[in-house]
Amino acid sequence: MNILVIGAGAVGLGIASSVLSQNAKVSIFARGETAKAIKENGIKRTGLFTHYSFTKDEIDVYESYDEMPKNHFDYVFITSKTTANDDISKRLNENREILKENAKIIIFQNGFGNDEPYLRYFTAKEVYSARVITGFTRPERHISEVTVYTEPILIGSLQGEDPSHLQEIADMITASGINCELTGEVDKYLWAKMLYNCALNPLGAILDVNYGKLTENEYTIELMNRIIDEIFEVIKASGYSTLWNTPDEYRDLFYSKLVPDTYNHYSSTHQDIQRKIPTEIDSLTGKVIQLGEANNIDVNTNKIIYDLIKAIESTF
Repeated sequence: MNILVIGAGAVGLGIASSVLSQNAKVSIFARGETAKAIKENGIKRTGLFTHYSFTKDEIDVYESYDEMPKNHFDYVFITSKTTANDDISKRLNENREILKENAKIIIFQNGFGNDEPYLRYFTAKEVYSARVITGFTRPERHISEVTVYTEPILIGSLQGEDPSHLQEIADMITASGINCELTGEVDKYLWAKMLYNCALNPLGAILDVNYGKLTENEYTIELMNRIIDEIFEVIKASGYSTLWNTPDEYRDLFYSKLVPDTYNHYSSTHQDIQRKIPTEIDSLTGKVIQLGEANNIDVNTNKIIYDLIKAIESTF
């Protein structure tokens, strides 16, 4: 099996190591210092679960699509920042000769609706989405550390396609030590992650605090409650569903368990702001706003938070 991983960050290296451990042939698309580090050192997965180390000779690194072999890849894993999706989907379409006839794309990213750029060029039977809430960090450019695990990675289709033919991928990731399952309801789980991320990520970035601090201030609690209320309205109006019937039901779990379990965590949005690079806000709060406006739902709180992040980004 030949797998192309596009995005050599913490998630990409972690997932690449997982399938490499099960004898898949893995190629990584990377550039600059990251490509150099992998070409010199190979890749590693450390932290929770089994540790893996692969030499530079056990993995191919490409810095251009032109370098890739034709009719080669069975799967493409998208593990980049969501800000790259427009470009990646366009490049894959322009270079689709690198893919085998029945190749599948699996998107391992934050946010909701990340399949849409790829569906401009590929069919619904070719594009799938994964819910990842396993925590990965990258202590060095060629190393992925598994820092948090709460629930399995879930793979499914936002377009109602049967994901059963992806069982081999789920089995490989599970065999590597990180549980991975298929689901016919990936939308529910992605919206569950959206509720969590949209309530916490941008607000923590704006105020430069961890998740836990946001629950200790009456003003941020009020903002998060309003964000959650608006998202539930958007989910309902858009014809989707999630794991809780009401905002109050979700908030009970959010304040009693979800945030306390990740009290000291700083969001990826916060990390991007600190590094002065574009955030994934368009795939998170931006998607809520898009669906809200399309369905005449008041998403004013989400819009204010979105505008504040965009204002910060504009200073980079």
